[in-house]
Amino acid sequence: MDMQRRIRRCAWFGILSFATLITGADEAGQTWPTWRGPGMRALAPGKPPVTFSEQENIKWKVELPGKGDSTPVIWGDKIFLLAASKTDQKLPPGQPVESMKTNLSPEMNERMASVAKRFGITTPEFAYDFQVLCLSRADGAVRWQKTVRRETPHEGHHRDHGFASGSPVTDGTHIWCFFGSRGMHCLDLEGNIIWSRELGKMLTRARFGEASSPALTRKAVIALLDHEGDSSIVALDRLTGETLWEKARNETTSWTTPLVVVHDGVEQIIVSGTTRTYSYAPATGEIIWECGGQTANVIPAPSAAFGMVYCSSGFRGNMLQAIHLGRTGDLTGTDAVAWEVKKNAPYVPSPLLYGEQIHMFAGYKPKLTCVNAKTGAVQFAAQNIEGMKAVYASPVGASGRIYVAGRQGAVAVLGNGTTFKVLAVNRLDDKFDASPAIVGDELYLRGKKSLYCIATP
Repeated sequence: MDMQRRIRRCAWFGILSFATLITGADEAGQTWPTWRGPGMRALAPGKPPVTFSEQENIKWKVELPGKGDSTPVIWGDKIFLLAASKTDQKLPPGQPVESMKTNLSPEMNERMASVAKRFGITTPEFAYDFQVLCLSRADGAVRWQKTVRRETPHEGHHRDHGFASGSPVTDGTHIWCFFGSRGMHCLDLEGNIIWSRELGKMLTRARFGEASSPALTRKAVIALLDHEGDSSIVALDRLTGETLWEKARNETTSWTTPLVVVHDGVEQIIVSGTTRTYSYAPATGEIIWECGGQTANVIPAPSAAFGMVYCSSGFRGNMLQAIHLGRTGDLTGTDAVAWEVKKNAPYVPSPLLYGEQIHMFAGYKPKLTCVNAKTGAVQFAAQNIEGMKAVYASPVGASGRIYVAGRQGAVAVLGNGTTFKVLAVNRLDDKFDASPAIVGDELYLRGKKSLYCIATP
């Protein structure tokens, strides 16, 4: 194949891959390229089973090396995960916390240190291997395992999570992995490191740790660094890692993920935040629009449909906000805000936009609320899922059903619609904080110990 044909083929493949990432146009249902699936919609065309257990509808189950809560990212016959493995090597931290700049007042900094102590958060003494795993879809066997960085973290993490809570993203040619303070890394699908970039050390609120997944535009991979120091959003060239632009953000620690959307032919990067939700121009990083209204400690990722973007947060307040796309400037308090719901919003799990309905959990309780995406009308509110205690994982949808993985091993299957309907509550011998993934008729669940592939024989 001559060079021009190869370039045209790669360019066409890149266009198709980007369409899958942005629009969710994977009609065959054979990819799950981000932690929220094609188009960041958390929807799939397949038909996973409704009921399953350790003895029923388990295609395979494999114990995973290392620890992490990243969602499985899938392309073709490959599954990609992130993990952090503690070593027996003592290395000095990359940068002591005491030397790092913080925008907290001395009183607030002391308060945050007290919170960290109350949660039992300590600075690690040993180095960790920050790893990318590739598993086979056929049987879960590890195809390769690549350490992209060995480092002693400069701060600890919340007891519920670890050092690999963000998820990778792939376009079918490369995979990008963001380990926060341990850098952004680009690999090919065979595990070869193409480039690695350090983006600076982060100082998170109460030392709770880091968890933001990267996002892809046509040319860039986007990293969000919201913390107690100088927060920023950075665009790196997808193929070289070169900085295309970096913009300061007036934000504190968050654990959200940017959403890339195309509206009326205009691509934009939308990021929720405590101070503002911002829309950035991918080529320059200039702000297209901004809107206030969210609560603190933003974790849920935005979603988009019907010419609107939906942003939510549920810590020390509640907000589900629908904002019209196609506007510019400061939209706070204007008619660009189509509607708001100020009850039962999620703190940890992202809402699921399925058809015309938005399903969301209250805080991280298994209490489900359904809202009409076009009007904001509440269809039902705070309906409890019996047999579940807490939910960190974000729900996914397929075949008119909603799949919800619980923290204590219960996995609920609900009906999608304007009435609350529990189809099944299944139980597995693991605990789930990572969000599910669906490819074909297979449901993938990453637990604290194992990865499950669930399918009807």
